[in-house]
Amino acid sequence: MITVVDYGVGNVGAILNMLDYLGIDAEASSDGQQIASASKLILPGVGAFDKAMLTLRERRLIDPLNTAVLERRVPVLGVCLGMQLLARCSEEGQEQGLGYVDAEVVRITVPPGSALKVPHIGWMEVNPTGRGRLFAATQAPERFYFDHSYHVVCTDQEDVSATFSYGAELCCAVERANVFGVQFHPEKSHRFGMRVLNTFGQLT
Repeated sequence: MITVVDYGVGNVGAILNMLDYLGIDAEASSDGQQIASASKLILPGVGAFDKAMLTLRERRLIDPLNTAVLERRVPVLGVCLGMQLLARCSEEGQEQGLGYVDAEVVRITVPPGSALKVPHIGWMEVNPTGRGRLFAATQAPERFYFDHSYHVVCTDQEDVSATFSYGAELCCAVERANVFGVQFHPEKSHRFGMRVLNTFGQLT
């Protein structure tokens, strides 16, 4: 059973619909006790870093997340802003992140005179680094849907499991032990997103 953390910031319904389509048992929860005892977690998120962290704190969900992820070591998947919350901090605000990955979140910069835009919105092919389990089954190029202005910069490059090219090679997926994150939206990425969610669903 996957528990999708429902804290009012993220596409909870779309993620649940995709998991249901894949035949993966899942439920949304905003209950701290249920989150602390979950067997697997997805942390969604859209919008601003500080608002999301303040909302988690106001709803007293940070301690339950820490219990599940740091103490019980259950798999957690951060999606879009949810991936950024796994980091220590963000240029976007002043709040501290969850700190599950030694990383910071910085604004995307594009080369001067480039036609590239920020925010970065649209489909993009990703490049697995060959590290980690989330992309281990990838046999061919995969394309995912992005919508973001910030990206994660890991202190240890071993934590980067996939990148994408947007003016530079940027991290779009992280993996460290039981902690996973993807910057793109798997719930909007058709068969490629299904593959990622199905792989996460099968992790033990």
